[in-house]
Order: sequence, then C-alpha cells, then structure tokens
Amino acid sequence: MLLCFAVYRCAVSPTGDRLYITSYLNNKLLTLARDGTLLATYSDPALDSTLLATYTDPALEGPCGLHVTPAGQVLVCGWGSHTVLQVGWEGQSKLATLATKRHGVWGPSSVCYSSTTSSIIVGQWRNDKILVFRVE
Repeated sequence: MLLCFAVYRCAVSPTGDRLYITSYLNNKLLTLARDGTLLATYSDPALDSTLLATYTDPALEGPCGLHVTPAGQVLVCGWGSHTVLQVGWEGQSKLATLATKRHGVWGPSSVCYSSTTSSIIVGQWRNDKILVFRVE
C-alpha cells in the first residue's frame, strides 16, 4: 500500500477537505481528500520514479516538516535539499522557495507560520538555532 510506513508529518487544510502528508522515507508530499483518496504527489525526480502522476521538484529532497497556515498556504521543509517551500493548496506546484542554505537553513525539520508576528519559524535538525523569517 502507498501509505504503509509513509507518514512523517501531517497537516489539515483550514476547510478540512485536504490532508497533507510528508513521507520522508518515500521522499514525497502527498495530498489526500477527506475520504483518503490520493489527489497529488509532489517529490524530487532524482529520488522518485514510482508514480506516473508525480509532480517533481529537485528543491524538495527529504520532505520533513509541514505546516498549513490559517489562509491555507502549505509550507514544507526539504531536509536533504535544505529548503523551505510554499506549495500550492492542490499539492501540485511550488509557489515559492522561501528559504535555502543561503539563508542559513540546514536540515530543516519543522516549520510554522505565526500570524501574530508575520513570521515563518524554522527548526533545524541537530542544530540549536531556530530561524525566524519575517514575511509581508
């Protein structure tokens, strides 16, 4: 089965109609409907050739941390690619690369958006630094 041992992190859309799952071991961001139907798969093409309906991006290696903002924006960490991305609500397109190694990101494992401070907060694996990026 596709989801066997696959869930690393999960998040729900504000409307409750979509479930987003990072599968670190399978190198995928999965988007599911409320009933569990697979709607989309987003992954690194160099590491995934198993699904025909896969939307691929080399900027997402080792998807790890995941957060959906109250506005429905999907944020995902690429642990191996050292990136934080914003992915479209449908799970099929990258809207933006929010942070990279150039910004100090190294092995990001958690991400959260704070509407109080208009900031994206990134936790890193084996690193005692938490990064805070102001967004407008």
